[in-house]
Amino acid sequence: MAGEGRVVSLNVSQGGVPKRPVIEARVTRLGLEGDRQAHPDVHGGPERALCLFSAEVIAALQAEGHPIAPGTTGENVTIAGLDWAELAPGTRWRLGAEVEIEITRPTTPCKTIAGSFAHGDFNRIHHVRYPGWSRVYARVLREGVVRAGDPVTRVEAERG
Repeated sequence: MAGEGRVVSLNVSQGGVPKRPVIEARVTRLGLEGDRQAHPDVHGGPERALCLFSAEVIAALQAEGHPIAPGTTGENVTIAGLDWAELAPGTRWRLGAEVEIEITRPTTPCKTIAGSFAHGDFNRIHHVRYPGWSRVYARVLREGVVRAGDPVTRVEAERG
């Protein structure tokens, strides 16, 4: 079983990147209230309601010289303190006391986030080329409010 992580940053925008931090947000089946996607045909919707990324992966990319920071690659939720590989498709997680999500798949990077990478190399976080370095999408199973600093814990799927 994975340990406990925490929400480092919740990030929203009116479309595009960077997404800017907010202290708290209501999470609905379609994502964070107050957040929009510039290209809803590619991002968002129930199976891609939230985009999550690892603070540790961001720090490692910064150490490589990339000008990346929480929210600059379009993630809504930046998480620290978890083994990022644990956030695999099908796993369920609780954000704070109320919100429950299920990871659906890794994201595919696009040129919109090129400014977060040295030489514009946005494929540095492509899940096929660099397994374990990608952001992930999640569906929302239970709505509620989440705050920066809230715990992130694994939820075992109900057997039925």
